[in-house]
Amino acid sequence: MPALTQKEQTDFLEEDGILMRIGVVRDDGSPLVTPIWFIYEENCILFTPRAKSEWFSCLKRDSRVSLCIDEQTLPYRKVIIEGNAELLHDLGNDDTWRELYLNIAKRYGPEEMAEAYVENTIDQERALYSVKLEESKVKTWRMPVTGEAPEGIWHDRYYAPGTKFSKS
Repeated sequence: MPALTQKEQTDFLEEDGILMRIGVVRDDGSPLVTPIWFIYEENCILFTPRAKSEWFSCLKRDSRVSLCIDEQTLPYRKVIIEGNAELLHDLGNDDTWRELYLNIAKRYGPEEMAEAYVENTIDQERALYSVKLEESKVKTWRMPVTGEAPEGIWHDRYYAPGTKFSKS
């Protein structure tokens, strides 16, 4: 299965409009997955929970995360990250990183919309988290593109012995 090159991965993570799903662990051990906005900078995924979000309380207790960043159209690129979220700014420090938050919002709509969104939610405290890719387990994948072997769609372990594309 084709993995993204480093350039393909960076280009994909910097592409506007792609949501991230964050998986965290609740107090009772059950998983919680939430689609959120993010930004990719300096080989880190940055994201901002609101004070009252359930997944923020989960992160404060347990920093382990699973992140899924993918697309719904061909070539179905995806980046899966398992790591630890580091709290960069706790609640009440929003003013120190508001420009970054505006940049996150601009990834998901026109500048006027982003500015209005930030202004309209300015009184909702947020925290800022980072997941460093070099300290995380990162897997990437995409469908084969023109000129690549079609048997590369799945990892070898998914092909039953004796079936098309099976190596055993």
